[in-house]
Amino acid sequence: MTETQSRLPWHGVLVATSLPFDDDLAVDFGAYGESVAWLAEQGVHGVAPNGSLGEYQTLTHEERDRVVETAVANAPAGFTVMPGVGAYGGVEARRHALFAKDAGCQAVMCLPPNAYRADDRAVLEHFELVASAGLPVTAYNNPIDTKVDLRPELLAKLHAEGLIVGVKEFSGDVRRCYEISELAPGLDLMIGTDDTVLEVGLAGAKGWVAGYPQVFPRACLALYEASIAGDLETALPLYRRLHPVLRWDSRTEFVQAVKLGQEMTGRRGGRCRPPRQPLGPETEAVVRAATQALIDSGVN
Repeated sequence: MTETQSRLPWHGVLVATSLPFDDDLAVDFGAYGESVAWLAEQGVHGVAPNGSLGEYQTLTHEERDRVVETAVANAPAGFTVMPGVGAYGGVEARRHALFAKDAGCQAVMCLPPNAYRADDRAVLEHFELVASAGLPVTAYNNPIDTKVDLRPELLAKLHAEGLIVGVKEFSGDVRRCYEISELAPGLDLMIGTDDTVLEVGLAGAKGWVAGYPQVFPRACLALYEASIAGDLETALPLYRRLHPVLRWDSRTEFVQAVKLGQEMTGRRGGRCRPPRQPLGPETEAVVRAATQALIDSGVN
Protein backbone atom coordinates (compact mmCIF):
# COMPACT_ATOMS: atom_id res chain seq x y z
CA MET A 1 0.00 0.00 0.00
CA THR A 2 1.38 3.42 -0.96
CA GLU A 3 1.57 6.42 1.38
CA THR A 4 -1.27 8.08 -0.55
CA GLN A 5 -3.46 5.00 -0.22
CA SER A 6 -2.75 4.62 3.51
CA ARG A 7 -3.08 8.29 4.47
CA LEU A 8 -6.44 9.23 5.91
CA PRO A 9 -7.93 12.14 3.96
CA TRP A 10 -7.67 14.62 6.85
CA HIS A 11 -4.03 13.76 7.62
CA GLY A 12 -1.02 15.69 6.33
CA VAL A 13 -0.75 19.29 5.19
CA LEU A 14 -4.10 20.55 3.92
CA VAL A 15 -3.90 24.12 2.68
CA ALA A 16 -6.69 26.45 3.72
CA THR A 17 -6.81 28.11 0.34
CA SER A 18 -7.32 31.80 -0.29
CA LEU A 19 -9.68 32.79 -3.09
CA PRO A 20 -8.70 35.10 -5.95
CA PHE A 21 -11.12 37.80 -7.08
CA ASP A 22 -11.26 39.86 -10.26
CA ASP A 23 -11.19 43.66 -10.18
CA ASP A 24 -14.97 43.68 -9.76
CA LEU A 25 -14.63 41.21 -6.85
CA ALA A 26 -16.12 38.31 -8.79
CA VAL A 27 -14.47 34.96 -8.01
CA ASP A 28 -11.76 34.04 -10.52
CA PHE A 29 -12.44 30.31 -10.65
CA GLY A 30 -9.83 29.71 -13.33
CA ALA A 31 -7.09 31.18 -11.18
CA TYR A 32 -8.35 29.23 -8.18
CA GLY A 33 -8.20 25.96 -10.10
CA GLU A 34 -4.64 26.73 -11.16
CA SER A 35 -3.74 27.37 -7.52
CA VAL A 36 -5.11 24.00 -6.40
CA ALA A 37 -3.21 22.19 -9.16
CA TRP A 38 -0.02 24.07 -8.30
CA LEU A 39 -0.30 23.19 -4.61
CA ALA A 40 -0.66 19.51 -5.51
CA GLU A 41 2.52 19.78 -7.59
CA GLN A 42 4.37 21.23 -4.56
CA GLY A 43 3.73 18.09 -2.56
CA VAL A 44 1.12 19.16 0.00
CA HIS A 45 -1.58 16.62 0.74
CA GLY A 46 -4.77 18.51 0.03
CA VAL A 47 -6.79 21.70 0.25
CA ALA A 48 -9.48 22.99 2.57
CA PRO A 49 -11.53 25.48 0.53
CA ASN A 50 -14.32 27.67 1.90
CA GLY A 51 -12.62 28.31 5.20
CA SER A 52 -11.92 31.70 6.72
CA LEU A 53 -8.91 32.14 4.41
CA GLY A 54 -11.29 31.53 1.51
CA GLU A 55 -13.53 34.36 2.78
CA TYR A 56 -16.48 31.96 2.88
CA GLN A 57 -18.62 34.37 4.88
CA THR A 58 -18.76 36.68 1.84
CA LEU A 59 -19.73 33.98 -0.68
CA THR A 60 -23.16 32.96 -1.93
CA HIS A 61 -24.17 29.30 -1.83
CA GLU A 62 -23.64 29.12 -5.56
CA GLU A 63 -20.13 30.52 -5.27
CA ARG A 64 -19.27 28.15 -2.43
CA ASP A 65 -20.52 25.21 -4.48
CA ARG A 66 -18.46 26.21 -7.50
CA VAL A 67 -15.35 26.66 -5.36
CA VAL A 68 -15.76 23.05 -4.20
CA GLU A 69 -16.34 21.81 -7.73
CA THR A 70 -13.27 23.70 -8.96
CA ALA A 71 -11.07 22.24 -6.23
CA VAL A 72 -12.24 18.70 -6.97
CA ALA A 73 -11.78 19.18 -10.73
CA ASN A 74 -8.15 20.24 -10.21
CA ALA A 75 -7.23 17.70 -7.54
CA PRO A 76 -5.14 14.73 -8.71
CA ALA A 77 -5.79 11.23 -7.39
CA GLY A 78 -5.07 10.92 -3.70
CA PHE A 79 -5.21 14.68 -3.12
CA THR A 80 -7.74 15.62 -0.44
CA VAL A 81 -10.45 18.23 -0.86
CA MET A 82 -11.92 18.93 2.60
CA PRO A 83 -14.15 22.00 2.32
CA GLY A 84 -15.31 24.07 5.22
CA VAL A 85 -19.06 23.87 5.83
CA GLY A 86 -19.24 26.70 8.35
CA ALA A 87 -22.66 28.29 8.76
CA TYR A 88 -24.90 29.97 11.32
CA GLY A 89 -26.83 26.76 11.91
CA GLY A 90 -26.70 23.02 11.36
CA VAL A 91 -29.30 22.87 8.58
CA GLU A 92 -27.24 25.15 6.36
CA ALA A 93 -23.96 23.45 7.32
CA ARG A 94 -25.50 20.05 6.47
CA ARG A 95 -26.53 21.44 3.09
CA HIS A 96 -22.89 22.31 2.34
CA ALA A 97 -21.73 18.89 3.58
CA LEU A 98 -24.21 17.11 1.32
CA PHE A 99 -22.98 19.12 -1.65
CA ALA A 100 -19.39 18.26 -0.78
CA LYS A 101 -20.25 14.56 -0.70
CA ASP A 102 -22.01 14.71 -4.06
CA ALA A 103 -19.08 16.65 -5.53
CA GLY A 104 -16.62 13.89 -4.58
CA CYS A 105 -14.94 15.34 -1.50
CA GLN A 106 -13.37 12.98 1.05
CA ALA A 107 -14.19 14.88 4.27
CA VAL A 108 -15.51 18.21 5.53
CA MET A 109 -14.35 20.69 8.16
CA CYS A 110 -17.03 22.08 10.43
CA LEU A 111 -17.15 25.03 12.80
CA PRO A 112 -19.74 25.08 15.56
CA PRO A 113 -22.67 27.47 14.98
CA ASN A 114 -21.31 30.82 13.79
CA ALA A 115 -21.97 33.97 15.80
CA TYR A 116 -24.54 32.26 18.08
CA ARG A 117 -23.28 31.49 21.57
CA ALA A 118 -24.44 27.87 21.41
CA ASP A 119 -24.54 25.63 24.48
CA ASP A 120 -23.39 22.02 24.42
CA ARG A 121 -26.82 20.73 23.34
CA ALA A 122 -26.85 23.04 20.34
CA VAL A 123 -23.29 22.06 19.41
CA LEU A 124 -24.15 18.37 19.53
CA GLU A 125 -27.21 18.88 17.34
CA HIS A 126 -25.14 20.94 14.92
CA PHE A 127 -22.55 18.20 14.44
CA GLU A 128 -25.22 15.49 14.31
CA LEU A 129 -26.78 17.28 11.35
CA VAL A 130 -23.47 17.67 9.55
CA ALA A 131 -22.35 14.09 10.26
CA SER A 132 -25.66 12.80 8.87
CA ALA A 133 -24.47 13.90 5.41
CA GLY A 134 -22.20 10.85 5.45
CA LEU A 135 -18.67 12.28 5.17
CA PRO A 136 -16.00 12.23 7.90
CA VAL A 137 -16.16 15.47 9.85
CA THR A 138 -13.20 17.33 11.32
CA ALA A 139 -14.28 19.89 13.90
CA TYR A 140 -12.80 23.36 13.80
CA ASN A 141 -12.35 25.00 17.17
CA ASN A 142 -12.10 28.76 16.73
CA PRO A 143 -13.57 30.32 19.88
CA ILE A 144 -12.21 33.73 18.93
CA ASP A 145 -14.45 34.03 15.86
CA THR A 146 -17.40 31.77 16.63
CA LYS A 147 -18.15 32.58 20.30
CA VAL A 148 -18.23 28.82 20.93
CA ASP A 149 -15.35 26.98 22.58
CA LEU A 150 -15.05 23.31 21.69
CA ARG A 151 -13.48 22.39 25.01
CA PRO A 152 -11.56 19.11 25.29
CA GLU A 153 -14.41 17.43 27.16
CA LEU A 154 -16.93 18.57 24.52
CA LEU A 155 -14.68 17.32 21.71
CA ALA A 156 -14.44 13.99 23.54
CA LYS A 157 -18.24 13.82 23.65
CA LEU A 158 -18.54 14.61 19.94
CA HIS A 159 -15.98 11.92 19.16
CA ALA A 160 -17.61 9.35 21.45
CA GLU A 161 -20.91 9.95 19.63
CA GLY A 162 -19.18 9.20 16.31
CA LEU A 163 -19.71 12.71 15.00
CA ILE A 164 -16.11 13.84 14.40
CA VAL A 165 -12.84 12.17 13.42
CA GLY A 166 -10.46 15.05 14.09
CA VAL A 167 -10.19 18.62 15.26
CA LYS A 168 -8.45 21.67 13.88
CA GLU A 169 -7.34 23.31 17.14
CA PHE A 170 -7.21 27.08 16.71
CA SER A 171 -7.41 28.20 20.33
CA GLY A 172 -3.62 28.61 20.40
CA ASP A 173 -3.47 26.85 23.76
CA VAL A 174 -1.06 23.97 23.19
CA ARG A 175 -1.82 22.58 26.65
CA ARG A 176 -5.20 21.50 25.32
CA CYS A 177 -3.59 19.10 22.91
CA TYR A 178 -2.54 16.79 25.71
CA GLU A 179 -5.93 16.94 27.40
CA ILE A 180 -7.66 16.13 24.12
CA SER A 181 -5.45 13.07 23.62
CA GLU A 182 -6.18 11.93 27.17
CA LEU A 183 -9.97 12.35 26.92
CA ALA A 184 -10.32 11.17 23.31
CA PRO A 185 -7.29 9.07 22.30
CA GLY A 186 -8.79 8.21 18.93
CA LEU A 187 -9.53 11.81 17.93
CA ASP A 188 -6.97 13.09 15.43
CA LEU A 189 -5.36 16.38 16.41
CA MET A 190 -4.78 18.86 13.59
CA ILE A 191 -2.61 21.94 13.80
CA GLY A 192 -4.85 24.97 13.39
CA THR A 193 -2.51 27.93 13.85
CA ASP A 194 0.54 28.24 11.63
CA ASP A 195 2.59 29.70 14.49
CA THR A 196 2.20 26.61 16.70
CA VAL A 197 3.30 24.03 14.12
CA LEU A 198 6.27 22.76 16.09
CA GLU A 199 4.53 22.65 19.48
CA VAL A 200 1.38 20.91 18.27
CA GLY A 201 3.38 18.66 15.95
CA LEU A 202 5.40 17.43 18.92
CA ALA A 203 2.14 16.94 20.84
CA GLY A 204 1.02 14.31 18.34
CA ALA A 205 -0.68 16.10 15.45
CA LYS A 206 -1.80 14.05 12.46
CA GLY A 207 -2.37 17.00 10.15
CA TRP A 208 -2.07 20.73 9.60
CA VAL A 209 -4.84 22.88 8.14
CA ALA A 210 -2.47 25.55 7.00
CA GLY A 211 -2.36 29.02 5.49
CA TYR A 212 1.25 29.83 4.70
CA PRO A 213 2.10 26.70 2.68
CA GLN A 214 0.44 28.47 -0.25
CA VAL A 215 3.26 31.03 0.01
CA PHE A 216 6.19 28.79 1.02
CA PRO A 217 4.89 25.26 0.35
CA ARG A 218 8.07 23.21 0.39
CA ALA A 219 9.58 24.88 3.44
CA CYS A 220 6.31 24.52 5.35
CA LEU A 221 6.01 20.88 4.34
CA ALA A 222 9.55 20.22 5.54
CA LEU A 223 8.75 21.97 8.83
CA TYR A 224 5.61 19.90 9.34
CA GLU A 225 7.32 16.60 8.60
CA ALA A 226 10.24 17.39 10.92
CA SER A 227 7.88 18.53 13.68
CA ILE A 228 5.71 15.41 13.71
CA ALA A 229 8.85 13.25 13.53
CA GLY A 230 10.31 15.02 16.57
CA ASP A 231 13.34 16.02 14.50
CA LEU A 232 14.23 19.18 16.40
CA GLU A 233 17.58 19.54 14.69
CA THR A 234 15.76 20.16 11.43
CA ALA A 235 12.54 21.70 12.70
CA LEU A 236 13.69 24.33 15.18
CA PRO A 237 15.95 26.46 12.95
CA LEU A 238 13.42 26.30 10.11
CA TYR A 239 10.63 27.24 12.51
CA ARG A 240 12.61 30.25 13.73
CA ARG A 241 13.14 31.40 10.14
CA LEU A 242 9.48 31.02 9.18
CA HIS A 243 7.88 32.30 12.37
CA PRO A 244 7.91 36.01 11.39
CA VAL A 245 5.39 35.18 8.67
CA LEU A 246 3.66 32.20 10.28
CA ARG A 247 2.47 34.36 13.18
CA TRP A 248 0.29 36.39 10.83
CA ASP A 249 -1.99 33.37 10.43
CA SER A 250 -3.29 34.07 13.95
CA ARG A 251 -3.95 37.77 13.43
CA THR A 252 -6.97 39.65 12.14
CA GLU A 253 -5.26 40.50 8.85
CA PHE A 254 -4.25 36.91 8.07
CA VAL A 255 -6.07 36.74 4.73
CA GLN A 256 -4.51 39.97 3.49
CA ALA A 257 -1.07 38.87 4.74
CA VAL A 258 -1.22 35.51 2.98
CA LYS A 259 -2.47 37.10 -0.24
CA LEU A 260 0.39 39.61 -0.13
CA GLY A 261 2.81 36.70 0.30
CA GLN A 262 1.29 34.97 -2.70
CA GLU A 263 1.76 38.08 -4.84
CA MET A 264 5.36 38.45 -3.70
CA THR A 265 6.17 34.86 -4.64
CA GLY A 266 4.61 35.10 -8.08
CA ARG A 267 1.24 33.59 -7.28
CA ARG A 268 -2.26 35.08 -7.50
CA GLY A 269 -3.33 36.78 -4.27
CA GLY A 270 -5.06 40.06 -4.88
CA ARG A 271 -7.87 41.88 -3.16
CA CYS A 272 -10.28 40.78 -0.48
CA ARG A 273 -14.01 41.29 -0.36
CA PRO A 274 -15.47 43.64 2.25
CA PRO A 275 -15.38 43.89 5.18
CA ARG A 276 -11.67 43.10 4.81
CA GLN A 277 -9.68 46.18 3.86
CA PRO A 278 -6.19 46.41 2.35
CA LEU A 279 -3.36 46.25 4.85
CA GLY A 280 -2.45 49.60 6.36
CA PRO A 281 0.95 50.97 5.34
CA GLU A 282 2.70 50.10 8.59
CA THR A 283 1.28 46.57 8.75
CA GLU A 284 2.02 45.95 5.09
CA ALA A 285 5.61 47.05 5.60
CA VAL A 286 6.07 44.52 8.41
CA VAL A 287 4.52 41.65 6.46
CA ARG A 288 6.37 42.58 3.29
CA ALA A 289 9.74 42.78 5.05
CA ALA A 290 9.29 39.39 6.75
CA THR A 291 8.21 37.77 3.49
CA GLN A 292 11.00 39.36 1.46
CA ALA A 293 13.62 38.21 3.95
CA LEU A 294 12.53 34.62 3.41
CA ILE A 295 12.48 35.02 -0.35
CA ASP A 296 15.97 36.51 -0.30
CA SER A 297 17.23 33.63 1.83
CA GLY A 298 16.03 31.08 -0.72
CA VAL A 299 13.06 29.67 1.22
CA ASN A 300 10.38 28.30 -1.10
